[in-house]
Amino acid sequence: MPEEDPVPHPDEPSALAYTARRVRRHLRWARTEGVRRLIEEDRLDPVDRARTALAKWRWRRAHPGPPGRAVPVYLVGLQRSGTNMLTRGLDADPSVEVRNENDRAVFHRFRLRPDPVLAAVIRRSRHRYVLVKPLCDTHRVDELLDLAGVAPGRALWAYRDVDDRARSEVAKFGDANLRALRAIADGTIGDRWQGQRLDAPMRDLVAGFDYDRMTPHTAAALFWYVRNSLYFSLGLADRPDTLLCSYDLLVADPAGSTRRLCAFLDLPYDPVLHAHVGARTPARPRLEIDARVRALCTTLAERLDAAAGRQEVVDHG
Repeated sequence: MPEEDPVPHPDEPSALAYTARRVRRHLRWARTEGVRRLIEEDRLDPVDRARTALAKWRWRRAHPGPPGRAVPVYLVGLQRSGTNMLTRGLDADPSVEVRNENDRAVFHRFRLRPDPVLAAVIRRSRHRYVLVKPLCDTHRVDELLDLAGVAPGRALWAYRDVDDRARSEVAKFGDANLRALRAIADGTIGDRWQGQRLDAPMRDLVAGFDYDRMTPHTAAALFWYVRNSLYFSLGLADRPDTLLCSYDLLVADPAGSTRRLCAFLDLPYDPVLHAHVGARTPARPRLEIDARVRALCTTLAERLDAAAGRQEVVDHG
């Protein structure tokens, strides 16, 4: 599904300008990545979408009951970290209702609508889970887990190898992360999502770089560090309702990672949930990233991997 271009805009564009920008962006993606890749990532195949909708309708018919019991699941993290892959897998479970970033009932231009709107959508659901993917509101996931008026939520925090994520980010969004970091550093970020809930030490760290000399890949790596550090600064490492999901482990062992995810959500495991994932071991050369940024990212990656390894998930079969 589409992901928000993390570029800070001084003013929100008009609906026409916003739509025109999205069209141009998708045309560029189609040229650079291929139409087939775009169709797969954005789930544009009408046959696939109809098949999924039918399966969910049949599930609701087989499990009659009043709405209001659905558990919200928030898929968060950083753009280009494998969240589309996770969403597609969970969408294959008919008991899961998916509310992606382009769902206008829940999102406005990739940002969540007010909490009462989100809560009302979740309460209307007749599914077991409602999967919401608020990547641009990742900094609010601790608040969303305690959303009033719905069942206690759960969160999936997706993360990916910093080099692969930076390479994918720059290929798709250019120097967007560089511009966002510069705006955080010079204080012009305002209330845009890229600068939300960063503590003083993190803001000082961001301000300590020269963005006139920084490359887009280094900026993408530093932005990876800034956003993924929120997992710890928000206290999520101590919460049993949040699961770290490594993209690299998923593609290396689709079945094992999916079983772990199903155990966390108490969903029955089914190989169809990872049928779209081709098992592989990413082996790409490391990018030329500023040494200071590289050291920060290496330390954080080790912390994330260690935290994921400590999470105990009981497989109920």
